[in-house]
Amino acid sequence: MLEDDGIVYKLELLQHSGTFKARGATHALVRAIAEHRVGEGGVVAASGGNHGAAVAWAANELGTPANIFVPTISAPTKVERLRAYGAMVHQVGDVYAESLAASREFATEHGGLEIHAYEDPLVVAGAGTCALEMEHDAGPLDVVFVSCGGGGLAAGTAAWLGGRTELVICETETTNAFAASKRAGHRVEVEVSGVAADALGATSIGVLAWHILGGVRTAAMTVTDEETIAAREWMWDRFRLLIEHSAAVAVAAFRTGRFDIAGRRAGIIVCGANTSR
Repeated sequence: MLEDDGIVYKLELLQHSGTFKARGATHALVRAIAEHRVGEGGVVAASGGNHGAAVAWAANELGTPANIFVPTISAPTKVERLRAYGAMVHQVGDVYAESLAASREFATEHGGLEIHAYEDPLVVAGAGTCALEMEHDAGPLDVVFVSCGGGGLAAGTAAWLGGRTELVICETETTNAFAASKRAGHRVEVEVSGVAADALGATSIGVLAWHILGGVRTAAMTVTDEETIAAREWMWDRFRLLIEHSAAVAVAAFRTGRFDIAGRRAGIIVCGANTSR
């Protein structure tokens, strides 16, 4: 954790596999092994790259085969990391939803336990330990900025913090599944593109996340690709921390000043760093 000018930064870029997602993947896989739900087919996961890396890392640590499906837009750095963890990598589809469909076909045909990036309650609960640690180390916070794709981290954060802390759900203008759904009053599908699409490219907010986030105080905020890139550069210039665009989205949302935090104690979850300079 880092505190600068009264702002708390939870540095999940230093986590195993490079993002917060190691928390949920490990929790889900340890429980599945303990409950004898993992067979010779091992585990199967679809991902923009980060969840896949987390599942691959956890599977490697626990001696379980992993087949990971990622879209063709996934960053080469993330694909290389998957292979480094010993996973069998399948690049299928242009977006996450297409990779997910392919992964489920594979699991049905070849066997393997699916670990979903944000619809598995065990994964979401694991992600919530990030907020638990943040509050434990930093003390009470009035508002937390969190990047959102399918909503696993946002939902886990909300599940732990409950009504104690307002959540600013941060997306780009072209990966805006939560903001669009909040405007509509129900889950909607969106087209995704832009610099953060490889990690935040869910075409709809998850069912589980939508349910959990509906029970707490949230504000939806979108930033431009240009603001995201500028925030990423600022993190490097300020702290010499190299973060990925999806993590920079939450930093950008704070730095724009469009969400007023005057008189409030704020935190930012810097969710990952699976990127190259």
